[in-house]
Amino acid sequence: AVPCPLRDRAGGMDLAYVCEWEKKPKSNHCPSIPLVCAWSCRNLIAFTTDLRNEEEKDLTHMVHIIDTEHPWDVYSVNSGHTEVITCLEWDQSGSRLLSADADGHIKCWSMTDHLANSWENTVGSVVEGDPVVALSWLHNGVKLALHVEKSGASNFGEKFSRVKFSPSLTLFGGKPMEGWIAVTISGLVTVSLLKPNGQVLTATESLCRLRCRVALADVAFTGGGNIVVATSDGSSTSPVQFYKVCVSVVNEKCKIDTEILPSLFMRCTTDPARKDKYPAITHLKFLARDMSEQVLLCASNQNNSIVECWSLRKEGLPVNNIFQQISPVVGDKQPMILKWRILSATNDLDRVSAVALPKLPISLTNTDLKVANDTKFFPGLGLALAFHDGSVHIVHRLSLQMMAVFYGSSSQRPVDEPALKRPRTAGPLVHFKAMQLSWTSLALAGVDSHGKLSMLRISPSMGHVLDMNMSLRHLLFLLEYCMVTGYDWWDILLHVQPSMVQNLVEKLHEEYMRQNAALQQVLSTRIVAMKASLCKLSSSTVARVCDYHAKLFLIAISCTLKSLLRPHFLNTPDKSPGDRLTEICSKITDVDIDKVMINLKTEEFVLEMTTLQSLQQLIQWVGDFVLYLLASLPNQGSPVRPGHSFLRDGASLGMFRELMVVIRIWGLLKPSCLPVYTATSDTQDSMSLLFRLLTKLWLCCREENHITEPDDALIDECCLLPSQLLIPNIDWLPINDGIISKLQNKQLVRLQFGKAPGLIGHTVSSQFDAFVRAPGQPKIDHLRRLHLGAYPTEECKSCTRCGCVTMLKSPNKVTAVKQWEQRWIKNCLCGGLWRRMPLSYS
Repeated sequence: AVPCPLRDRAGGMDLAYVCEWEKKPKSNHCPSIPLVCAWSCRNLIAFTTDLRNEEEKDLTHMVHIIDTEHPWDVYSVNSGHTEVITCLEWDQSGSRLLSADADGHIKCWSMTDHLANSWENTVGSVVEGDPVVALSWLHNGVKLALHVEKSGASNFGEKFSRVKFSPSLTLFGGKPMEGWIAVTISGLVTVSLLKPNGQVLTATESLCRLRCRVALADVAFTGGGNIVVATSDGSSTSPVQFYKVCVSVVNEKCKIDTEILPSLFMRCTTDPARKDKYPAITHLKFLARDMSEQVLLCASNQNNSIVECWSLRKEGLPVNNIFQQISPVVGDKQPMILKWRILSATNDLDRVSAVALPKLPISLTNTDLKVANDTKFFPGLGLALAFHDGSVHIVHRLSLQMMAVFYGSSSQRPVDEPALKRPRTAGPLVHFKAMQLSWTSLALAGVDSHGKLSMLRISPSMGHVLDMNMSLRHLLFLLEYCMVTGYDWWDILLHVQPSMVQNLVEKLHEEYMRQNAALQQVLSTRIVAMKASLCKLSSSTVARVCDYHAKLFLIAISCTLKSLLRPHFLNTPDKSPGDRLTEICSKITDVDIDKVMINLKTEEFVLEMTTLQSLQQLIQWVGDFVLYLLASLPNQGSPVRPGHSFLRDGASLGMFRELMVVIRIWGLLKPSCLPVYTATSDTQDSMSLLFRLLTKLWLCCREENHITEPDDALIDECCLLPSQLLIPNIDWLPINDGIISKLQNKQLVRLQFGKAPGLIGHTVSSQFDAFVRAPGQPKIDHLRRLHLGAYPTEECKSCTRCGCVTMLKSPNKVTAVKQWEQRWIKNCLCGGLWRRMPLSYS
């Protein structure tokens, strides 16, 4: 393998931010303690450090969890592990974490009350006194493949196809069973299964009859539902062994069967030139959790390493002629055996300190690889190697050819000088001891020997300069992947320049409109949330962020209020009252609210009085928002005002119109649930006035491809609104305090754990001060629309993605309100994670 010239590759990776512990003595780290880190698909990173603090309190048994958008807001779990933590693993949903230590204890952590900065240990298992060397969740049978050659296809199902893959173990009806598998240093494999009732079934079995020491191991899964374990005793003169593990449940007990698979010797030990050069195997990894037929090995000595990639192939076994003559049938059909073959190897490298593998399930067929190479789309094709001199290389996962390089602070060196001639500097250099690639492979997180966390950007084209159109296509493809899978897309935002935002949002919308109606409905809120986080990145689109969040809120309110309507007779025809409401409102375009109302069956709208009263805050928001929109119609020329995009959005205006009708009927039942307006005359019917204007505006833009301008009469009437009604202040969401908007000028941001950075250099905030409340002003619960006062006494939670704030504990007991709160108990309406806020959030 010839290393590529590096001159054109230096642009492939750069540091986005570094987060370090404050005032920790440098000499306190221990080089022999291994560090681990894990990155979940919701962009939470869990990691360990080997630091001790001033009081000599040991920090090595803590698990630190951050979300990548607020890295300084670290949550340190006192794990209760008594020995060094050896493994951390997130589950496929990214919301539970496994930790294992050098004493054989395995713990499963989950969020308390769905808060990303509050974790509890619920279940676990133990192999007493036997250090765990490998750990994995069982496979849930979901596997996608990204087809780069189909990236131009219109259908998401073609771009990201489901691969037939069996779960490791199924419950009745084919539902995947949850659990984990671990390998210990003495050659045991232990499996724990989580039953739906919370019970844990654990079984432990020896990997093979002759138990031997296992220094390194890794776990992978096969499409047929089996588990493959690779082990090495750490010496390169011993073989790397592979075992097949089958898990089953017999009579309510977990049962493990193991069998031996073909093993291999690393090529560097059989190569006469390098025979005794690399005595130890230091890294052993399957290239992907669900690719048990490709494995990456690294052998090292004190100063150097060599990396090899092997693959398991089926091969024909040649049969001796004697047998062929006796039995002619054998000659036609060669017997097949499995055999490990080396795919590629590197030259002698600097000593490897950590390896990170891609999690993006990119399809590796020849056409896909060719298209990826032609279009310079490399996410998912590169794996990262970190070296003891502080540098990081990204190499191709099949050919191990160099794709990009990053020189750490300590490894600045001219490009031409070969690595081997450089004299060793005194003392160990700062280097990464643990690394993880993000789920789209566009970012790399590393924990170094000083406990610092570094976040590196990895360009999708590995530093190749592409035209704007191509760069947009790459990012769009990955955004669509996140939209389909539900993964968090923070790492893609690292690469979005302000000039790309407008284009990306438009193209994303086009692609979404090409999907079938059912899929559009499933993804309807996710795409709005995605557009909102894109629009934050450019000062020209930042006002639309407010609109997208308001739209999410509207969709949620509309669903909740419509779901409260009950059919009068149980055996009603196929349409629910909510659907019938939508149909009638779109059919009857009358501007008089009472004429629309007559066509509805009023008995479907009858609710208890307490329920109606408890919904008043949500109803008030609908009323206020409609008034605000109509009042801002005359000066619609300014797109920097929030609310602007609603004036051309027929679907949203139609939703508002339906809700106004519902509210009007409910107001007949209980007048106190109506929205409160401050009007200048006592006789004015504000609801019907607003409904009339709203209907006229809606008629202008109800058909997406035939939008007309509102006529002058309507605009004149809207101009009069401020003199008839008091226009309310709308509480827009705060402009987020996250890190992403500070990373755009490609300057390195230095942060400290536990210290929120000052909000400096944010270009956007100045024009926005008009819409956001100042610090001393009363706060509001954005989802319950309750006022919390200037200095809230209630504990609140805020969303990591959109910054929306709401109270932790529900003040209400009414079922209808509980139904509303259930919509955002796990995630915010935008899909972001909740985190508990300090009480003094003023």
